[in-house]
Amino acid sequence: MRNFLKILLGFVALLVVVVVARTMLHQPATETAVQPIDVAVDDALIAEHLSQAIQMPTVSFETASEGDVQVFNAFIDWVKATYPEVNQVMTLEQLEYTLLYKWQGSDPTLQPILLTGHYDVVPVIPGTEDLWLHPPFGGEIHDGVIWGRGALDDKSAVVAMLEAATWLIQQGFAPERTVYFSFGHDEERGGGAGAAAVAEYLARAKVQLAWSLDEGSFLFDKMLPGVERLMAAINVAEKGSVTLAVVAKGAGGHSSMPPQQTAVGVLAQAITKLENQPVPGGLEGLSLDMFDVISRDMPFVARMMFANRWLFGNILEEQLAQQTFTNAMLRTTTAPTMLSASIKANVLPIEATAIVNFRVHPRDSVQGVVDYVTGLVGNENVSVSVSGRGGRGASTVSDKDSAGFKLIGQAVQEVYGDVLIVPGLMIAASDTVHYSQVADNSFRFNPMVVTSSDLTGFHGTNEKISVANLVQGTRTYVQVLRHGAH
Repeated sequence: MRNFLKILLGFVALLVVVVVARTMLHQPATETAVQPIDVAVDDALIAEHLSQAIQMPTVSFETASEGDVQVFNAFIDWVKATYPEVNQVMTLEQLEYTLLYKWQGSDPTLQPILLTGHYDVVPVIPGTEDLWLHPPFGGEIHDGVIWGRGALDDKSAVVAMLEAATWLIQQGFAPERTVYFSFGHDEERGGGAGAAAVAEYLARAKVQLAWSLDEGSFLFDKMLPGVERLMAAINVAEKGSVTLAVVAKGAGGHSSMPPQQTAVGVLAQAITKLENQPVPGGLEGLSLDMFDVISRDMPFVARMMFANRWLFGNILEEQLAQQTFTNAMLRTTTAPTMLSASIKANVLPIEATAIVNFRVHPRDSVQGVVDYVTGLVGNENVSVSVSGRGGRGASTVSDKDSAGFKLIGQAVQEVYGDVLIVPGLMIAASDTVHYSQVADNSFRFNPMVVTSSDLTGFHGTNEKISVANLVQGTRTYVQVLRHGAH
């Protein structure tokens, strides 16, 4: 017995040594010091320009026929009048209401690059207008903050790119590599008439981009516990999407004589199963690449768990799954969004339907999600079918070791200083689904800072951005263009 205890204690001691040693080695990578750059721009003028852009309600409704085309024309006229240098130096191709600028480079042997954003915005939720501290389309500037729809999604990026290009032109900058800028008008409806048309136009012209940069992630300020540095998540992929209709059947009849379980009850059980047993996920592939970098900046205990996934892997994944942000990085997510059943309070429904949206992780396929859901809830009383356009798989994963990724990270560090650069996964959708068809690599990143308190502004209430934040984003685009155009 004594020998057994000695062996056990020796094993435990060895285990502790291995765990601690691996933790101590799990440190941030040594990086070459980046020289800070100061780009002297006109803060007040940039802020005023975004304010003006917000005041034009370029709203994308559910269908194109609902929109006001005059306001889109007004925005295009405003771009031409506000940025004369861009329109003098670059050529413009207008595809419906999407603007495609071409800044010709001096070396035709170099693959072009594309910077893009969208100027359409989502509607303000009816009945929430009074919840806005400043009018959603007022573009008001108060205490160094610009308020209104599009301040973050995505007019700030469009304005910052135009400002960056203008500044470089005024400085006499001439690109060696051709640079395209695409400013979409229907991203909030999927980009079918805007970004898709740009991709088709470039394909017909036999243009294959070295890389594209679109909206996506941001610089996150203390979004993850224990990570003190600003974290720039440059998304190298985005999730796909499929919407399923889950339909439960029942006998129907009068509500005064209900069966033991109605169609609504059957549906409720199915939805509960879907929420309690989500599509399996895990810390692997792109998710692992991202957290491997982030975890090196975490406190000792968290670092220990990531450095020793062979020992703490299950616990780690359970903890990550508890937070909505990190859970979305691990798996295909499940979101029941719409319900319908009886047409009257005293009528038992023959059918009860739930619409469930899944954001498809790069490890999964649309058909795999359909098969999983059918196997989990499908039976003689519950059917599962694809709703809408049939779904879209996740994008390919772009190369985090490519020149494009590295120069975007360099530009961020030149402007913001000591920033943690990580490859990320975009959990929503973007126009890059179209642009990536003509690009070797595609990145999704806005060089502005967001905190957890900013997240409710995206498609929600009180969307805003600070002037300082907008200006830093402009400076970063200047550096992206400087590096990328050579």
